[in-house]
Amino acid sequence: MPSQVVHVIDDDVDVRQSLAFLLSTAGLAVRVHESAIAFLKVLPDAQPGCVVTDIRMPEMDGLELQRRLLELKAGFPVIVMTGHGDVPMAVEAMKAGAVDFIEKPFDDETLLSAIRSALDSHSRNREREDRMVAIRKRLDALSSRERDVLSGLAAGKANKVIAYDLGISARTVEVYRANVMTKMQADSLSELVRMVLMAEGES
Repeated sequence: MPSQVVHVIDDDVDVRQSLAFLLSTAGLAVRVHESAIAFLKVLPDAQPGCVVTDIRMPEMDGLELQRRLLELKAGFPVIVMTGHGDVPMAVEAMKAGAVDFIEKPFDDETLLSAIRSALDSHSRNREREDRMVAIRKRLDALSSRERDVLSGLAAGKANKVIAYDLGISARTVEVYRANVMTKMQADSLSELVRMVLMAEGES
């Protein structure tokens, strides 16, 4: 997985430079963008990470950017920087999915802490998404009968009950169960059930 990047979006060049210096000094990878529109143009190729954006910018403000990222399902956690009078806008941005807002002037460590939290969250979400893709592929590889047995197992039914429901022998259910465990790459029945529950939760 490529290293995570903090995308700083602010129309003030001095702010961009000072934040880039702060974050680089803290060991974080940084990309600066002079406007929300400039960032959206490079979004398809943008490295994963988080977005730190000013709330008030010409053409497209931070709130509108947040809404656009939500529509595009971009998956970037967004931290909004706001002046004292812009707190209501920042709260609205959080309702639209931003993970945090930082009031100016802010303490460097406050911003760094918020960014690290956002990056950790983004990393966990990506790992979950990758796991879900893998689980879906494994489910798709099951035969219809294997899916029937898996449904029974996920419902907590014993092999004999599944066999009765499907009109097959308990021994045959055991064979299908072993196949399901292998194809799903599950080391235990509890892990198998967790996979099914994850897939159902995402559907």
